[in-house]
Amino acid sequence: MNRRTFAGILASSAATAVVAPAVATSAAADPGRRRGPRRGPIVVGHRGASGYRPEHTLAAYRLAAHLGADFIEPDLVITKDGVLVCRHEPEIGGTTDVSKRPEFASRRTTKQLDGVPVTGWFAEDFTLTELRTLRAVERLPKERQQNTVYDGLWQVPTFEEVLKLREQLTRELGRPIGVYPETKHPTYFRQMGKPLEEKLVPLIRRYRLDSPKAPIFIQSFELNNLLDLRTKFGVKAPLVFLATASGKPYGDTRSYDELLTRSGMKSWAQHIDGVGPDTKRVISWNADRTLGKPTSLVADAHSNGLTVCPWTVRAENTFLPADYQTGTNPADYGRVLDFLAQLWKTGIDGIFSDNPDLAVLSRSLTLGV
Repeated sequence: MNRRTFAGILASSAATAVVAPAVATSAAADPGRRRGPRRGPIVVGHRGASGYRPEHTLAAYRLAAHLGADFIEPDLVITKDGVLVCRHEPEIGGTTDVSKRPEFASRRTTKQLDGVPVTGWFAEDFTLTELRTLRAVERLPKERQQNTVYDGLWQVPTFEEVLKLREQLTRELGRPIGVYPETKHPTYFRQMGKPLEEKLVPLIRRYRLDSPKAPIFIQSFELNNLLDLRTKFGVKAPLVFLATASGKPYGDTRSYDELLTRSGMKSWAQHIDGVGPDTKRVISWNADRTLGKPTSLVADAHSNGLTVCPWTVRAENTFLPADYQTGTNPADYGRVLDFLAQLWKTGIDGIFSDNPDLAVLSRSLTLGV
């Protein structure tokens, strides 16, 4: 195989970038996909640089790019008046100061989110104007107390603002910055009459990102959502099927285990470009939470012409395998560079990280790129 690196791919996709600086290419494996070569290895700033700033803020996205991330990742939900905005979930109580706003106290409610009752405040119950009065807060204050100093500084961004920021960062940094949006709970939103796809597709086309080699990956945990994007909406941009460590996609009779076997992937790989698994599907964890052995997932995906970009590496002990933790404080940093090195060695095409600078450093130390 002759897979080209991320830098080489984005250099060849200058038509979709605002600036197309000269960048070097290097040899790697290539599955010969009809929609273009695989990209990798890349670093994706998970919700921005969310290890250092409250997630899904323009400040977090900007910092991720300045720390070396190749892509920034916005999760997409929708407002009452049909605007795509960036939040981890439809429920916004954990990522904004809405619980401290008495004018919105009556909006607190319980909804069935993919069959699970969730209580809080929901993005789709707020107009964009109302949502703009809220401010972002750190979602993990116990693990990231240092991030709470930024609580209240920044608004909830729209997806279009992120697309504009991507173009600005490309100009500022002299290298293409990609965007890796996720459609959050697409069936949930479609059932309430607020489908995400009808807003997403025109935006990516307006910003010249709907092409096979564009610096974008559209991802979802729902396989049927991705298949609809490809077949019903005619999306040409790369698509990535996300997978948790267990369970199944909402509304699907097949489990992730079934869909991610070599033969299972063959059934949908002709329409999809990559898989985004939990890191535990790339290297298993033992019963005592120590790191186990690599699985066959990377090889199985590559045999089907699919990229593999797992999620999400975080630096704090509480998120690392037990044998990669340091000390007893769950919020202290552990041996995250060593853990990242083990993942790179499996042949993955990229990684999601809350700490993109550490992922970039580990990539350089491990792979020399």
